[in-house]
Amino acid sequence: MLAVLGVFVFQLKTTPYETLTRSTKWNWATNQRVGARPSYQYTGQGEDSITLAGTLYPELTGGRLGLDALRTMADSGLAWPLIDGEGYVYGLWFIESIDEDRANMFSDGAPRKIGFSINLKRYDDSQIDKLGMLSRVGLSLLR
Repeated sequence: MLAVLGVFVFQLKTTPYETLTRSTKWNWATNQRVGARPSYQYTGQGEDSITLAGTLYPELTGGRLGLDALRTMADSGLAWPLIDGEGYVYGLWFIESIDEDRANMFSDGAPRKIGFSINLKRYDDSQIDKLGMLSRVGLSLLR
């Protein structure tokens, strides 16, 4: 297991990502001053984002079903806990976007290769009302 986002398990047979890129920002307000450098004031945490990127080879790894399951989770408008394979808990995250690139088609149009990028944004952990409920989304994933 590479990671778990809510009810979805990233593993070699589903949607194995090759890279995890994280970007964390902090907010600073600026005050311009005459004859001096600007002054800055720390105003708190900023955005935190993660991008999971990889390549699927449907003959060997997962295909579009894994990406469709993630799209269903994104449609719910809920945040999900993200935990990596080492047990590190990243907090609550929502799916901001999924990009997909299909290439090297078979004669029936099925791709031999699917590149993907999943963009996640950190959600305020104190607002658990938007936490994805396993029963609610689990049923729609099975449909």
